[in-house]
Amino acid sequence: MRTVLFLSIGLTAVCASGQVTFTKDVAPILQERCQVCHRPDTFAPMSLLTYEEARPWAKSIRQKVAAREMPPWYIDKNVGVRHFKNDVSLSDQEIATIVKWVDGGALKGDPKDMPPPRRFDDTDQWHMGQPDLIVQLPKDQIVPAKGADQWIDVLVDAGLTDDRYIRAIEVKTVKGFKVVHHVTTSMKHEDDPDDGDNVQGTFLNEYALGKNADVFPEGAGRLIKAGTKINFNLHLHSVGQETAANVALGLKLYPAGYKPHYDETTEKVGDPKDLDIPANTDNVRFDAYNTLTRPARLLSFQPHMHNRGKASCMEAIYPGGHKVETLSCVSHYQFAWHLVYLYADDEQPLLPAGTVLHLTSWYDNSSTNKFNPDPDNTITYGQRTIDEMGGAWISYYNLTDEEYKQQVQERKSKQALAAQTE
Repeated sequence: MRTVLFLSIGLTAVCASGQVTFTKDVAPILQERCQVCHRPDTFAPMSLLTYEEARPWAKSIRQKVAAREMPPWYIDKNVGVRHFKNDVSLSDQEIATIVKWVDGGALKGDPKDMPPPRRFDDTDQWHMGQPDLIVQLPKDQIVPAKGADQWIDVLVDAGLTDDRYIRAIEVKTVKGFKVVHHVTTSMKHEDDPDDGDNVQGTFLNEYALGKNADVFPEGAGRLIKAGTKINFNLHLHSVGQETAANVALGLKLYPAGYKPHYDETTEKVGDPKDLDIPANTDNVRFDAYNTLTRPARLLSFQPHMHNRGKASCMEAIYPGGHKVETLSCVSHYQFAWHLVYLYADDEQPLLPAGTVLHLTSWYDNSSTNKFNPDPDNTITYGQRTIDEMGGAWISYYNLTDEEYKQQVQERKSKQALAAQTE
């Protein structure tokens, strides 16, 4: 109902502007929002650089953008945090323009109205921009056409000769993205304690299908020491044909000698091991809880489920239980897009010590779920694609009690000033 209302409002504005054409109205939207993926030699199923390429897909484009399935952005912006640093979704006006273009016959328009072609370079291969350091597997991993899922570890020297602080992290598949279920990267250093509890090293980043980048705010970072090696833990699965797979870790770094004020942490909330999802059942719910032992500033939210995942919501239960606040809700979860939603600076939740983060996950194990490989099976927790998970990755940094009080007061002052100027 909400989508219909938005489109109605948007179409009213577009209709007033007359005929909609590809060259004048639609091409600029595709260049800005779509072509970074929809061009030759990417994982997208079609190129949308020209009218001739886009026209055969007009009805499909209309359907996907009207349903807000493309560009991929599935967090509900009507609850909790509403603004994000990396929001790639279309505005109501942009959606209405595309809808009217298709409904009006998907006209090409005057070639003179066509904007100059967008030029792509190496920075467009990374959501966070060009990395300062790239660490890649030294050789491809060959995944057979058929076989059981594989979990392997590959240790690669990062080549760092001095200590640096990380300001953004991204892992991407260089080859064979269809066979790479996930990658977990960790930092291993010769000074790490050898106690057997940290075999893979200190957690760095998690990649899953469709993942974008973890980007930290100015003044927050994570230390990577000189001589560090990167452990790539890969989960690979066969897809019916022999496939070569390779992945790369990209790091954006603060300048040498710079030490950020805050130490950023990324960890998983929830991930209950007692998942039990009955066969042929929809709206199965599981809950998980994590308690913050120190005040914290929450930076991002990224749910992680598999093909039965339907929705994932996180709320903050404040100390004493007298206040409960919804922080984020991905109400239309898509396994193909493990997106990190980076909160806008002025809306990053400020949470006191003792806050309980409550994560709720919903699953659809019925035949109405078109992504469900077998609705007749009871599904439990597991690493395989056909199993399920129920956690969410969050990034945050801790605050002192004084910093927490100061930042809360600054937030209230900004909100009060904004209310006066409205």
